[in-house]
Formats: sequence, C-alpha cells, structure tokens
Amino acid sequence: MSAPENTPRKKTAVLYRMVMPDHVCPYGRKSLWLLRRNGYEVDDRHLTTRAETDAFKAQHGVQTTPQTFIDGVRIGGHDDLRRFFGQKVPEPGATSYTPVLAVFAVAALIALAIDVLWTGSVSWMALPNFIAVAMCLLAMLKLQDVEKFSTMFLNYDLLAQRWPTYGYLYPFAELGAGVLMLAGVLTWLSAPVALFIGGVGAISVFKAVYVDKRQLKCACVGGSSNVPLGFVSLTENLMMIAMAAWMLAGPSLGLGHPAS
Repeated sequence: MSAPENTPRKKTAVLYRMVMPDHVCPYGRKSLWLLRRNGYEVDDRHLTTRAETDAFKAQHGVQTTPQTFIDGVRIGGHDDLRRFFGQKVPEPGATSYTPVLAVFAVAALIALAIDVLWTGSVSWMALPNFIAVAMCLLAMLKLQDVEKFSTMFLNYDLLAQRWPTYGYLYPFAELGAGVLMLAGVLTWLSAPVALFIGGVGAISVFKAVYVDKRQLKCACVGGSSNVPLGFVSLTENLMMIAMAAWMLAGPSLGLGHPAS
C-alpha cells in the first residue's frame, strides 16, 4: 500500500567530507551538524585519503571540501550551505562591529560584578569601573600584535605620524592607565596618561574622519579589525578623557573612587 500523497517527503542530503586518521575537517563536522539540525537525513561519505580527496575535487571541479548535494544538486561548501539555509555569511574584509560590542559587553559585565563585590549592589560607580575595564580589554587586543596595530595606527594618529615609536607605546600606556585607575592607585600618573592619549586620539580621529573625510580602518580593537574609523574610536578616546577628568576632579567634588 502506497503512502498517502500528503505525507511529507523525507529530506535527504549527501555530504562528502575529509575524515582521515590524522585529520577530520571541522567544516565537514559543522556541515553535518547543520544538515541534521535542519531535518535532513545525511548520507555521510568520508574521504579517507589525500588521493581520494584530490580525485573527488577533480571529478566535481571544486577546490575545497566538504561538499553537500541535495536532490542531486551540488550546494557547495560550508558557507554555501549556510547561505542555502538563509544564514548570514560574513564576506572577507566586511565591516564588523562584533569585536567592539563584545569588548563593551564583557567590560560592562565585569564592572557590574566588581561593583556588586565591593558594595553588595549595583551603583553609578559601575560606570568608571566599566571605562577602566574597557581600556584594559582594548589594550589587550592591541597587544596581540603590536606591529600590526602600530601600522594601522599610523594611518591617522597625528603624534604617531611624527613619532612612530608612540604607536608601539600606546597599548602599554592604555593598559597601565586602565589598571591603575581600576585599582585606584597612582592617580597622579594614570589620569594624566589617559588624558593625554585620549586627547591626542580624539583630535586625530576627528581630523581624519570629520575634517579630512578619510575612510580608514580603526585600530581600536587591534591591527586586524574591520571596524571603520569614526564613532567607535572617538568613543574610546572620549571615555579615557572622561575617566581621567573624573579621577582628577573626584576628590575635590567628594565623589570618591570606584575602589573605595
């Protein structure tokens, strides 16, 4: 007896992926997971040797594996499969604010945790903690590759263009100021440093973006970022200026320090 006409047709796919004794392709595993997640029964075919993989590529005229076939039609690699299922795939070199949002989100959570640890509740003191932690995290990203950062930084920073060594010193100065501000020690050193690098940075970004109208990449999250120079970098510098001003004016205004 045949199945009713309204019975949903089973979704099937054929996946070719590298599964070798010393290497299992991670994109093949992700493709398998993605297909099963979308309700497909997968004919999972392993390419177990380099020769077998090369022969498969030559047969189908492709450069990479894995390769997915649905209803006899080649969908393509992992990115193509994601597009097939309507998922967004970042293009190489595309603008992304994700690194900056991640830094600020993590900094906010750490600042709130510190505030609760010190005071037992959340107060306005979490704001200066947030700025100090964000400075430390942004400096950490720059320190991952100081050479790349300093090169990108030279594109727009006015002081670095005159004195390239400043591009190498900047991440260390930002980290040092952030740590000292968070600890509430050596304000006489940390506040002027933050005020100086923040001030120079703000002027440099404003001139490059809003006066010269240049379209550049921001070095604020390191030298490999795809964040456009502008609002984000300007915000980073203005935060440092605000934090330095708060640290210097806090005692006279009776504001105290986040660590007190």
